[in-house]
Amino acid sequence: MNAVEIEEAISALAEQPFDPDEFPYAFLEAFGRKSTEIKRLRSGHSNKSDLDGVLQRNHIHIKTCALGTVKETLDALRDSAATAKGKAKFILATDGQTLEAEDLSSDVPPIVCDYPEFPDHFGFFLPLAGISTVKQIRESAFDIKATGRLNRLYVELLKDNPEWGTSERRHDMNHFMARLIFCFFAEDTDIFSKADLFTSTIETMSAPDSSNTHEVIGELFKAMNTKPEDRAGAGRARWASVFPYVNGGLFSGSTDVPRFSRISRSYLLHIGNLDWKKINPDIFGSMIQAVADDEERGALGMHYTSVPNILKVLNPLFLDDLREKLEEAGDNTRKLLNLRNRMARIRVFDPACGSGNFLVIAYKEMRAIEAELNQRRGEGDRRSEIPLTNFRGIELRDFPAEIARLALIIAEYQCDVRHRGQKEALAEFLPLDAKNWITCGNALRLDWLSICPPTGTGVKMHSEDLFSTPLDQAEIDFENEGGETYVCGNPPFKGARKQSAEQKSDLAFIFQGGNDYKDCDYVAGWYLKGAAFLTVTKGALAFVSTSSVCEGEQVQHIWSRVFDSGSKIIFAHRPFAWRNNASNIAMVTCVIVGLGADTARVLGVFDDETLKHCHSVSPYLIPGEPIFVTAQKAPVSANLNQIVSGSMPRDGGNLLLGNTEKQELEAKAPGASKFLRRYSGTSELTNGTIRWCLWIEDGDLGAAKAIPEVAERIRAVEAFRLQSKAKTTNGYARIPHKFAQRSHKNGNAIIVSATSSQNREYLPADWINDQVIVSNAAYVVYGGELSQFACLVSRLHLAWVATVCGRMKTDYRYSKTLGWNTFPIPPLTEKNKADLNRCAEDILLAREAHFPATIADLYDPAKMPADLRAAHDRNDEVLERIYIGRRFRNDTERLEKLFDLYIRMTTGKGKKAG
Repeated sequence: MNAVEIEEAISALAEQPFDPDEFPYAFLEAFGRKSTEIKRLRSGHSNKSDLDGVLQRNHIHIKTCALGTVKETLDALRDSAATAKGKAKFILATDGQTLEAEDLSSDVPPIVCDYPEFPDHFGFFLPLAGISTVKQIRESAFDIKATGRLNRLYVELLKDNPEWGTSERRHDMNHFMARLIFCFFAEDTDIFSKADLFTSTIETMSAPDSSNTHEVIGELFKAMNTKPEDRAGAGRARWASVFPYVNGGLFSGSTDVPRFSRISRSYLLHIGNLDWKKINPDIFGSMIQAVADDEERGALGMHYTSVPNILKVLNPLFLDDLREKLEEAGDNTRKLLNLRNRMARIRVFDPACGSGNFLVIAYKEMRAIEAELNQRRGEGDRRSEIPLTNFRGIELRDFPAEIARLALIIAEYQCDVRHRGQKEALAEFLPLDAKNWITCGNALRLDWLSICPPTGTGVKMHSEDLFSTPLDQAEIDFENEGGETYVCGNPPFKGARKQSAEQKSDLAFIFQGGNDYKDCDYVAGWYLKGAAFLTVTKGALAFVSTSSVCEGEQVQHIWSRVFDSGSKIIFAHRPFAWRNNASNIAMVTCVIVGLGADTARVLGVFDDETLKHCHSVSPYLIPGEPIFVTAQKAPVSANLNQIVSGSMPRDGGNLLLGNTEKQELEAKAPGASKFLRRYSGTSELTNGTIRWCLWIEDGDLGAAKAIPEVAERIRAVEAFRLQSKAKTTNGYARIPHKFAQRSHKNGNAIIVSATSSQNREYLPADWINDQVIVSNAAYVVYGGELSQFACLVSRLHLAWVATVCGRMKTDYRYSKTLGWNTFPIPPLTEKNKADLNRCAEDILLAREAHFPATIADLYDPAKMPADLRAAHDRNDEVLERIYIGRRFRNDTERLEKLFDLYIRMTTGKGKKAG
């Protein structure tokens, strides 16, 4: 269940008569607990409550109670031995009139409310539904509720007006929804002359059978687009004359309204009865855009960027600087005036703005700074000098673009009320400004300078200089022109292999030649275009993007071009988890990269919430020189042997056998055992899957063919290779008894997984003998020493691989040329090698002690055996002391040392940036 569905289920429960016996089970069902779980609780099989309540282990302890005893009951639940033993995260008590609840796993304030109001706190309990909550969703019950109700109305209207869902009329439908949202907000915030004016007028003037609802709404829209002095001549209805003139383009154009059924009319009135003063444009805009997006509607209420994540971009980009200047100014009126004048000229530009949450947050934060500034100057009621039109965006889809503009309008009104008062806010709110400063279009094709020029003169660069085509719309000059422009946002996360043909074409257009763009994420286009934009604009930019843009081969493709344009990285957030609030949506590992001109001051690198100041930032997002790690044909470290891909069968499966097939073959032909070897790739290594292969040397071919079952498999391989359309595969038909590509060597070896979950703290690898054939789905080091195995399974090596090799989705992706061959190891003494050998042996012995547990089992971070973890800790300490004489404090420090060593070891091989 998503948050909207949960809110609706909880609201329905609150509206039903209170049943003390059924409430606990109905409550859990509303949060999506499985029917089998509820059945077990009802039967008492899994209910271990010691207070005659309902206790679901690891989740919640609920008890209904007599009137007036809620507090005492909650105290009893908190002190209950069963609550502790069952590891309940929540406790809840209610008597049907009052409800109290606590989150025992955090310091979130408890809930105390009237029973009918508990749905307003549904976000408090979202972990029961497996949804990772953030503060914003806990506090946005209204936004979730409004989104759900609007979605039901939207779906119902499309059911009765299918033509409004077509591409020809989808814009009209979306525009209609934006108008409704404004009216609901306006009637609850005194923008209209009377509370509930819009909703009550529809209820009064439209027939209960809904036959004229569309006409009534259409008349209201026409009135709000007609000046009062013109209404009589325009034939506007008298009952609509009480509505103000809104203008602003919101009610201009077509005033068609879809037809309503009884059900959709009822939905409309119900939505109007919500308290729209509670709307939060930071979050609401992102959620409401899902209403109009068929693909996103299934995760309704989940898609928004949290305010803390937005501030990770905006604070270091420019907000922290404004706050510092405010602090420095103190009560000096001249300095405060200079800061206010500066802020009035600042432009914020999001060229992938969606529903505008970056712009809204930037606006609200700047208004808060301005309000404090005005208070210090004794001008607390002064009108804001921060123009709304200085917050500009580009969005590909029209509905989010419209919602972005509406969200900014709402944010402006709310800021005026908060900082200046309701009276002043109302006096200046209507009519709306007709300018449209949110552009609908393809940001990688539009001319950013025509939308956000450095001055108000409409200066443009030539298209070939800014990878752009001119914007065919009237330009809007900035108020108080000539200030800084800060570019920010969260451009689309589209990997190189998931882009549409049109998106690939966009990137080719931006890269202007070559094939590098084919391996780059879609967001690369924003970085490159943004860097070019900064060449003619005073300011800086920062984007959120997947961490892959700072990993692997993309680093040189993207950042060499960025640096060549004259920009440099001025701050960065190292990779962090960017989770959607829905538990079934994959986590994305993201970075934030801030760019400025090469004369800009460098702030540093954020690792979690810790900022490390530095003079320069590497494209791998660590303090240090801008350098690109390039693929190496051989290890740069003398202590490492060559690594190769495993052997490739290209056999149609005929040389490979599962464990059962192997046993059946040996039962029929015992002599076949001589030709069977263990076969291992990434899956076999990590999951312990047992597979085998036929490994036949040329000198043994006659003996192998003498076994009918083996001879048949050899013939099948030959047939498979001859039927292939690949000429190379056809050629291998001459040696059907052998793997197509053989890298195997006798002796001990190290097998390395080609991929690994990012949750693992160490890379999957093992020490094997020559009876194991490594497949081409893994890498292998032949003739390697145990000391090399110790290096490979270290925290140091994982940090290096995670940074320079890139990822497959969120998994680490190993590379022999970028991971192993570039890994810098200082010269090792014989004692160093002996110490590392012992560490490797301890790791292998610790694994052996837990046989038959697999690597996947052993390296699950939550289940890693203590002796194995201790062995790895010793290995990490021994290796890290070889580098710096002590343990590294964190991965950032590890990488700084590794990159410094890499530069020194590859002088003349590596390539410095710039």
